[in-house]
Amino acid sequence: MSLVPDSKILSVISSSEVNFGTSGARGLVNQFADSVCAAFVLAFAEVMAKQFQFSRIAIAIDHRPSSPKMAAACSGAARALGLEVDYYGVLPTPALALQSMADNLPAIMVTGSHIPFDRNGLKFYRPDGEIDKSDEKAILSVDRELPAFEPGLPDVSSSARQGYIQRYLELFPDGVLKGKRIGLYEHSAAGRDINRDILEALGAEVVSLGRTDTFVPIDTEAVSEEDRALGRQWAKEYNLDAILSTDGDGDRPLVADERGEWLRGDVLGLLAAQALEVDALAIPVSCNSAIEKSSSFKAVKRTRIGSPYVIEGMAELSDEFSSVAGFEANGGFLLGTDLQLRGTTLKALPTRDALLPALMLLTGAASQGKRVSEMLLALPERYTASDRVKEFPTAQSKALIEQWRESPLLLQEAMGLDSDVGAIDTTDGLRVTLENGRIVHFRPSGNAPELRCYVEAETADDASELLKGCMSALNRL
Repeated sequence: MSLVPDSKILSVISSSEVNFGTSGARGLVNQFADSVCAAFVLAFAEVMAKQFQFSRIAIAIDHRPSSPKMAAACSGAARALGLEVDYYGVLPTPALALQSMADNLPAIMVTGSHIPFDRNGLKFYRPDGEIDKSDEKAILSVDRELPAFEPGLPDVSSSARQGYIQRYLELFPDGVLKGKRIGLYEHSAAGRDINRDILEALGAEVVSLGRTDTFVPIDTEAVSEEDRALGRQWAKEYNLDAILSTDGDGDRPLVADERGEWLRGDVLGLLAAQALEVDALAIPVSCNSAIEKSSSFKAVKRTRIGSPYVIEGMAELSDEFSSVAGFEANGGFLLGTDLQLRGTTLKALPTRDALLPALMLLTGAASQGKRVSEMLLALPERYTASDRVKEFPTAQSKALIEQWRESPLLLQEAMGLDSDVGAIDTTDGLRVTLENGRIVHFRPSGNAPELRCYVEAETADDASELLKGCMSALNRL
């Protein structure tokens, strides 16, 4: 049955309360009515049509139960414009981006990534990569009638899945992981089956862990105590060499060493960037300062948190350097330029990808005959930790941060810090460097009503204790 809204796109979007965050449009599932999904798609298509020529659009989803319905509305809206739809079903976000860029098509990923179960989102790709902030502004400015459309999905195509698998099988030598037992924490990740196929094709023995049909909102920046305990238990029980997992849509990695200890995403990114021998990096301000201290790169550019800002930073660096990459504290790795690696051209993929950094670490360790934990030994000893306070209103977060910016002493007292504030960085949120060298960083989430806290210290125990104290203080607030 066709839906015939009688309102304008601008009105539908603005009244929905769905907003753009750091990773696309995000909101509660009940805010993503069919008309809202359609309005976003039609506005996106209109903005893209002013810059590119295309007759098709690509769509994929994660495993959230709300995603198929949202995708059907997106597909119906695209067809109402006369566009054909390439539908890839459940697929990792980077796999969709890779295929749509190869086909020179705009694309839409229906995913809420790691955010809570009652939320979802839409992530938009231009034919040349992620949309930027100017595209977001243009999408939110489209003001015309929402036409009649009928939700529905075409048959699933497997071409994007095969293309993503082939990207990594061509990059690494045959059998590079032979003899390795890799635990695959599958949960409800969009790429769980693809990840298995790639690991097995590279020679690994894969042990399936934690597979479920119930959606699990894994946050690679704030690994739960339950998942920390599971990692250690699995590593011991199955005698694993490593554990691989991702967030819900497969653009953020979660890797544990042979002891089941989960690596921080920025440490994984640093190891991957070193292995790829890139010249320059763009990274968010929240990343570990070991990156600069490693002296591995000709330039390191710090940005606001969020892939659009990292992409912007990579673009600026590519004017000066021939090989450029970026990554975030959550581990998502972005490749800003083509790279030549072992006689193979690894094409640029300027969006977060979980597999590239994970595979660079696992294959690098295997090739050197080292355990994963041994790969960390050459890095400068700076340790980070992070967590979040859920259901913390954004307005309250911003008010607190502004108060602390104006009076660092209030922050010091509120958090019970045992050192004075030495420097303040307001690139994104409030990042303070204490006189003892430790770092505390507060930032409202761009995707949900949460206040994130990042800390850095000279030992893992010190970072853990500093985070524990800050989180206790935040929860009291």
